[in-house]
Amino acid sequence: MGKNKVAPQKGEEAKKPLAGQAAGEVAVSAEPKKVSRKVDEGRVYISASYNNTVVSVTDQKGGVVAWVTAGSLGFAGPKKATPFASSKVIAAIAEKIAKTGPFKVDVYVSGVGSGRDSAIRSLINHGFEILSIRDVTPVPHNGPKRPKVRRI
Repeated sequence: MGKNKVAPQKGEEAKKPLAGQAAGEVAVSAEPKKVSRKVDEGRVYISASYNNTVVSVTDQKGGVVAWVTAGSLGFAGPKKATPFASSKVIAAIAEKIAKTGPFKVDVYVSGVGSGRDSAIRSLINHGFEILSIRDVTPVPHNGPKRPKVRRI
């Protein structure tokens, strides 16, 4: 599983087109170039559970632009689900997407953790323009089927 090495071509071999390449095209290097695109509007998904806080930023189509968790910032154990940790997560997200955006966002909050409100307040404080806030926490209705009556 070694690295693929590309040997530099010399002379006539370098001018010859590769397979699937037109005669006048220049060969492109093997390394893909990372293109950062500007995003005007997007969505922020906040998942605040009892154990962790996860924030991901997407564009309008759902392509993830950036994501951060409280655990990835160094918080451990029960400290990951605190309001302080969620505010730090939003600060890290704001730093990640400072150049590319989006800054006009729809916020989708999920979960019952204590970092919900703190995360939304931190979004406002870091210069995000919040267009809407939706709570998408799943709500159980009627629960599972009861067990059968025990027969003796």
